[in-house]
Amino acid sequence: MHAKLLDGKQLAAEMRADIAGQVAALKKQTGITPGLGVILIGDDPASSSYVTAKEKACAEAGMFSQDVRLPAGTTQEEVLSLVRGMNGDPRIHGILVQLPLPKHICEAAVINAIAPEKDVDGFTPLNVGRMMIGESCFLPCTPHGVIQMLLKAGVQTSGRHAVVVGRSNIVGKPVAHLLMRKAEGGNATVTVCHTGTRDLAAFTRQADILVVAAGHPGTVTGDMIKPGAVVIDVGVNRVPDSSKRNGFRLVGDVDFDSAKEAASLLTPVPGGVGPMTITMLLYNTLDAARRTCEGG
Repeated sequence: MHAKLLDGKQLAAEMRADIAGQVAALKKQTGITPGLGVILIGDDPASSSYVTAKEKACAEAGMFSQDVRLPAGTTQEEVLSLVRGMNGDPRIHGILVQLPLPKHICEAAVINAIAPEKDVDGFTPLNVGRMMIGESCFLPCTPHGVIQMLLKAGVQTSGRHAVVVGRSNIVGKPVAHLLMRKAEGGNATVTVCHTGTRDLAAFTRQADILVVAAGHPGTVTGDMIKPGAVVIDVGVNRVPDSSKRNGFRLVGDVDFDSAKEAASLLTPVPGGVGPMTITMLLYNTLDAARRTCEGG
C-alpha cells in the first residue's frame, strides 16, 4: 500500500479563492472590509514567519490587516491595553495573539481579554464552551482545518474509530470534540492518547482515522498504523539537516516514510494541515465581519 497525499496547499488555495470572492461581495454590498488584528510579542523566528504568512493571506483575500509587533520585554498590561484597543476598533473584526507568549505574560489573561465576538482563534472560554455544547461559535482554526480536509477528501467519519494523539487546548482536545460531535465531519467514536498513555501503539493500530498532534517528531511510525487508515499529521518540528541552507528541515509527528506504506491517506509536512490553519483564520474573520453587519 502506498498512501495518497492529502494536499493542504491545493485545498487551501481553493478555499481562499472562494473567501476572496465573498470578501469582495461583502465590500460591495455593505462597504465593510473584514479586518484582522495580529499581535506578536518577541522575535521567535517561527512565530514571525507565521505572522508574515497571515499578513500575506489577508492581503490576497482583500482583507484589512493590522500587524503589531512588540519586543519580548513588553509588559502584560501593555499587551492587555493593546487587546482592549482592538476590541473597540470597528475596523478590526478578528483578533489573534500569536502564541506562545513570553513567560512573564499570563496567556490565559490575554486570551480572556479578547472580546468573544472577535475571538477568531476560538480560544476564549465562552467560545470553547459554545463549541462543547454545540452552539454557534468560532471554531479553533487548526482543528477546523483538519475536519475540512477530511470532508473535502470524502472521508467517512460517522461510526469510525478516530484516535487523537495529544491533548493540547489548541489542537488535541478540540479536534477530538469536533470528531465526536453529532454533525457533518463528526459522529466518530474517539479515543484520546497522551503522555500518560501506556502502549500507545495498541491504540493507534485501532484507528480508522489517526490525528497526531503530539509535538514530537517520530511519535508515530508505520508499524503503529492500521493498514488503510487515514493519517492526519498536525506536527511541525525543526530537525537538523546539514544539506539545507538554513541547517534544518521541517518534519511532522509521524514518520512519513514508513507511514506512507501503511496509510491510505496521509498529510505531508509541510504542505498538509499548516496551510489550512491560516485559511480557517480567514474564514472566521469573514464570518466575524458578517456578524457585525447582522448586528450580532
